[in-house]
Amino acid sequence: PFDEERNGLNLGEGAGFLMLEAESIVIKEKKTVLCELSGYGNACDAFHQTASSPEGDGAYLSMKKALDTAHLEPSMIDYINTHGTGTKNNDLSEGKAIERLFGNTPPPCSSTKAYTGHTLGAAGAIEAVFCTLAIQQGIIYPNLRFQNQMNELSFSPVASLQTNRPLKHIMSNSFGFGGNNTSLIFSAI
Repeated sequence: PFDEERNGLNLGEGAGFLMLEAESIVIKEKKTVLCELSGYGNACDAFHQTASSPEGDGAYLSMKKALDTAHLEPSMIDYINTHGTGTKNNDLSEGKAIERLFGNTPPPCSSTKAYTGHTLGAAGAIEAVFCTLAIQQGIIYPNLRFQNQMNELSFSPVASLQTNRPLKHIMSNSFGFGGNNTSLIFSAI
């Protein structure tokens, strides 16, 4: 993903889930909290049945809504787990949306789909688990096999594993067919 020579995605199989519980239950039952879902946003640009809009309109709106519900500024995001499918359209569209919202120096970002393949309906859940682990372990995953900067973008994804990173807020993007875009923000407790 996000490589100038990218040429499509690999499908994968898998599942993941996180238990979301109300704060009142967590306090009452003295449960251990791994992180907090602090922001969420959904937008549907309905540009095409399978392609994202070239300007990344839906992606931009979902990320902006997630920041707004979390009451965060773009500069407060420490890492973006991108949707990053490795397709010509998706990576360009998401990259343009990231630049639009975060400027030319966005936070570190990478796609984890090179590890799992694109698991379609399970992708968002699996990547939510990756984000939770990143917060707990202070790691930013590398964008596997990245070599060549995309000509159209001003940033590149993280290319090597980063450790000992204090991560307070992580944004996770899941963008689907028909322009259905969701962004979540996971925050350290």
